Amino acid sequence: MDPILLARMQFAANITFHILFPAISIALGWLLLFFRWRYLRAAAADVKQAWLNAYRFYTKVFALTFALGVVSGVTMSFQFGTNWPGFMERAGDVAGPLLAYEVLTAFFLEAGFLGVMLFGHGKVSERVHLWSTFFVAFGTTLSAFWILALNSWMQTPTGHTVVDGRFVVDSWLQVIFNPSFPYRLTHMLLASTLTCAFLLSGLSAWQLLKGSARGSAAKVLRVGLTLGAVLIPVQIFVGDQHGLNTLEHQPQKIAAMEGLWQTTRGAPLVLFAIPDGDKRENRFEIAIPKLASLILGHDLDAEVKGLNDFRDLHPPVFAVFWSFRVMVGVGVLMLATSWLGWWLYRRRGWQAEQLPRPLLWWLAAMTFSGWVATVAGWWVTEIGRQPFIIHGLLRTADIASQVSAPMIGLTLTLYVVLYLLLVAAYVAVLKYMAEKSEELLATEAAERATTPPGAITAPVVQEGRT
Repeated sequence: MDPILLARMQFAANITFHILFPAISIALGWLLLFFRWRYLRAAAADVKQAWLNAYRFYTKVFALTFALGVVSGVTMSFQFGTNWPGFMERAGDVAGPLLAYEVLTAFFLEAGFLGVMLFGHGKVSERVHLWSTFFVAFGTTLSAFWILALNSWMQTPTGHTVVDGRFVVDSWLQVIFNPSFPYRLTHMLLASTLTCAFLLSGLSAWQLLKGSARGSAAKVLRVGLTLGAVLIPVQIFVGDQHGLNTLEHQPQKIAAMEGLWQTTRGAPLVLFAIPDGDKRENRFEIAIPKLASLILGHDLDAEVKGLNDFRDLHPPVFAVFWSFRVMVGVGVLMLATSWLGWWLYRRRGWQAEQLPRPLLWWLAAMTFSGWVATVAGWWVTEIGRQPFIIHGLLRTADIASQVSAPMIGLTLTLYVVLYLLLVAAYVAVLKYMAEKSEELLATEAAERATTPPGAITAPVVQEGRT
């Protein structure tokens, strides 16, 4: 295979695995802060304990997610040197500082307060612990800010001058706040929140099915369903605005998303097709007349550019076309699930024990639906930028390394096998933790609060199990 294609596949595998974990940790930090605040505000002892149990459980989830996000992020950054050395040679004056800002501000902030958040409850004051949780949450969002500023600049580059083939910054404000950045940042923050909403709903449903955490799971399930029901319509609106921005700055990406080959007035919305890049046509097409023009131009007869206008300077159509439909399809399924779940839960007076078991099983099955939608969206974004690494200015082929195809193929295989094992292990650990009783979590937390740092403790034994 072509070494450049293999290198792209390897980087795609890395970024696909990596984005799974920031998609959870960005919003989960703020949800932990909310749980912590509800615990402090609650008056009744049972309500207070329920929110504390929720905080303890999802702190463990956050710690596991954060660890895998860091590891996969380091691996991904190394590939700038191994697979794409020309990127830093040409765009290092822009990318280097932005990546450094992310480490010096966001990562250090998260790492500095993460230990206090994880192990400090009972050892520091409630106020200090609450603020530690806030700084961890703020750090995750700040990390997203810097990374998306760089990614958005690569999509819609502004604020620079090209000198001897190198990109030199003229205005950092224009680099950071480039035309697509506000839409991309908002879209990603909402995607993270919705990913967490279904993670919370799914894990809570599983806990209710297994009877392991009825007190906290009922409250967390309500939070998850409410977030999904309220924010998915907001995400649909933001996605529409993001699409209009993309139409202005990257019309070939929109043409690939729509599967539109010829420039057309009154362009149809293609619901199903198999794009054929060789013949430059769609096979088995099912479309709604003029709807694409109405959505993109707010006019039934608006003109939409087709892929043929861009010759070979457009992305692979099949991958972008179907990734977009997977993202939208899963999003609609999430919307229907959250609305139905919220309505049924409310009709039963927020009594979790009265929820129908088929609904709980369905919510458990939807636990990682946010991952599917997020990954599909990232594929639309990243594959849709090809054949450029910096849109319109620098081709991906011009910055690739000279590593041989067999070597890239070998490491790609190893990466994929390792990542599949790690994802399976992550899901298995979450399942294991969700099935632990609240009493055991409380016992473990009490031991940590009373144990001096560095001390060795005996294993926790409950019901004959270690």
